[in-house]
Amino acid sequence: MRHAQRYILGGVAIAASIVVFLVPFAFIVLTAVKDRRQAATRSFDWPTSWHFWDNLMEVLRTQDYMLVTAFINSIILTVVSVTLLVVLGAMVGFVLQRRPSRWTAIVNFLVLAGLIIPPAVVPTIWVLQSIGMFKTMHGMILIEVAYGLSFTILLFRAFVATIPRELDEAAIIDGAGPLRLFFQVVLPLLKPVVVTVIVVQSVAIFNDFTNPLYYLPGKQNVTVQLTLFNFQGQFNTSLHLLFMNILLITIPPLIVYLFFNRQIVAGMTAGAVKG
Repeated sequence: MRHAQRYILGGVAIAASIVVFLVPFAFIVLTAVKDRRQAATRSFDWPTSWHFWDNLMEVLRTQDYMLVTAFINSIILTVVSVTLLVVLGAMVGFVLQRRPSRWTAIVNFLVLAGLIIPPAVVPTIWVLQSIGMFKTMHGMILIEVAYGLSFTILLFRAFVATIPRELDEAAIIDGAGPLRLFFQVVLPLLKPVVVTVIVVQSVAIFNDFTNPLYYLPGKQNVTVQLTLFNFQGQFNTSLHLLFMNILLITIPPLIVYLFFNRQIVAGMTAGAVKG
């Protein structure tokens, strides 16, 4: 009886996943390869003629290859932001777990506040303008790091708790300083969480729409999500090109999740299971 219930629940979960994820993705693909007239009907039907290559080239050539520039900007933003998140998050998580002090409670409160308190857009813009980082890539990188650091610290801290303190003591006896202890002993043991942070934060930053819209305006700073405005207007929307653009910017995060889904689950649950 229990086995039958498990099979039923599994079948329901698979059916729900198909409806929620695969059906919308299929609609995106089918609309992206239609011509302008058939795409305007917004119907879930088979294309009468295939225009994949024509739509692809038109999307790439729009506004002097803005999509190519957007991919470069998004890759730079994602790589630098995720690198800082991994290094800073691992360091802070290690110190909070291994070196408690009178400041630990305050830092823990600030970390939790970073998860709970919503970001204030206008004051943040004022701060960026006052330090000359508004509409700049390095300012946008600091924003992404600040917004994702609390979650990253909590993940690293939970996993550091599972590492035996004897390893720290042995490294210190062998003459390892704080930096050598962290980078050569502790950080290699954090690989499951590092992979999780890299994948989760990479997808989140690459797909971020609101933060670049607020803090990184301008065509020269456009990211991939902002290129969706190229094919939407007040009186006219080119749905076939819009969905081709959506398809192009959806494929990289989808590939990352398909290849690293097991590592994501392992990193998210390792600290909780072992702790």
